[in-house]
Amino acid sequence: MRAALVAAPFLWLLALVLAPALLLGWIAFGSAAEGVPPVAPPLAWQAGALSWQGSLESFALLLEDPHYAGALLRSLLVAAGTAALALLLAYPMAFAIAEARPRWRLPLLALVLAPVWTGLMPRLGAWIGLLRDEGWINGVLLRLGLIEAPLTLLFSDIALYAGMLHSYLPYAVLPLAIALSRRDRLLEAAAADLGAAPARVFLSVTLPLSLPAAAAAFLLVFIPAAGEFVIPELLGPPGDPLLGRVIWAEFFQSRDWPLAAALALTLLAVLALPIRAYQRLGQG
Repeated sequence: MRAALVAAPFLWLLALVLAPALLLGWIAFGSAAEGVPPVAPPLAWQAGALSWQGSLESFALLLEDPHYAGALLRSLLVAAGTAALALLLAYPMAFAIAEARPRWRLPLLALVLAPVWTGLMPRLGAWIGLLRDEGWINGVLLRLGLIEAPLTLLFSDIALYAGMLHSYLPYAVLPLAIALSRRDRLLEAAAADLGAAPARVFLSVTLPLSLPAAAAAFLLVFIPAAGEFVIPELLGPPGDPLLGRVIWAEFFQSRDWPLAAALALTLLAVLALPIRAYQRLGQG
């Protein structure tokens, strides 16, 4: 019975993590070809034996063409900006939840998680309605006389970060709220008894105690945001070269599956370090 319980998560990881990664590697080392799927496998059966017919052209192209390196850098910068903004917004929300009465904490957390339950497409549709030229935001600003012409909000960095924050903010609030609600308040009381002002107590006691949770919250937003495709496609600037959009274009427009798979593996390799850092924080 114990062996079955231990094997279950490993089989889950094998099916959902290792197997897709191996499939991507199989495609990445192949060659673009006509057909369905449009890729020639790296190994072929010839003369009664397997022969290597793979290619490193896709990985070489990643090093030669600055377009792909720029897309990766842009994606990492957007992910880091989203995670930093999410952390700044999440901390006061999490602190307020932790300071609330115990019977109110669960309803407040439910309100924070409510956007996750509504689904991605309805949320993005709402942002499109708010940010378009004839949307509510421009309408209110025009009626108040604050602007003379509609602002270009949709398909901009403002819309991109708004959509990203709305989608990933709950993942930053949750670990912070849990950590802050479980902190040792006796340390804060001791600091206050020694004459520390409330701001000093927060900076010297509360904030350091919550730093591991803050780092986990940052990584929990940064890792999935680095490969985001839907939000930049529907809200971001039209030509913004984020890596998720580049991978999608290579898969479905150019139909260069080996190059798209190589891009996906490169992103996975770059994210391996923050993923490991998040795992270490979880173990600590």
